[in-house]
Amino acid sequence: MMDNAVMGRAVPSLSRLLRRRAVVKRRRERLKGLSPEDEAAIFFTRWLKAPHRIGAVAPSSRFLARAMATQVDLRRPGPVIELGGGTGSVTKALLDAGLPVDRLIVVERDVRLYKMLRRRFPQLRIVLGDARQLVELLRPLGIDAVSAVVSSLPLIAMSKAMRRQIIDQSFALLGEAGRFIQYTYSLGSPLAGREFGLRGRVAARVWLNFPPASVWNYRLAAA
Repeated sequence: MMDNAVMGRAVPSLSRLLRRRAVVKRRRERLKGLSPEDEAAIFFTRWLKAPHRIGAVAPSSRFLARAMATQVDLRRPGPVIELGGGTGSVTKALLDAGLPVDRLIVVERDVRLYKMLRRRFPQLRIVLGDARQLVELLRPLGIDAVSAVVSSLPLIAMSKAMRRQIIDQSFALLGEAGRFIQYTYSLGSPLAGREFGLRGRVAARVWLNFPPASVWNYRLAAA
């Protein structure tokens, strides 16, 4: 039988363990149900630390996220890759639009955002890495072809060489039939079609986003 001294040490230890577990559980629950204000605060904090990598001071609004998600043709088979998952606004919109969990793979370069996405979407495959090595990142998952790439990356803020790497890697997986979906705050296309061998069109204007944004849909230009 446990004596009083042992009990005296065990009870506080057990109490601390239960409190820690409760705190962790509350944090996980908050992450799964992030409010727009919470998302904005997290995103802005990451932007302050690395503005050249995050590219925007706030996450995509639900209006922009939905506009992005509607560009994915769910009838086409194959995985859908999201580049730059951020706080998960576009991720959620893709799932809400009916994309099956096992078809979505999210790639995020920022370690803090990657960990947050893993906690918020434990059922998804979240990959930590750089979109410039997309083919290599997906190889361990057995993926060598995809139906769509949905990008929230700040392409305009990147060098031409970086944009070229990301586009080449994406279309190595997309092929002729795949679609590359990208939003931008600029008035024109974030990708010069002739320069990258693409044909693009404005698929949506999202005036309710701040700032207003355009969603572009790209495919390989005919040879």
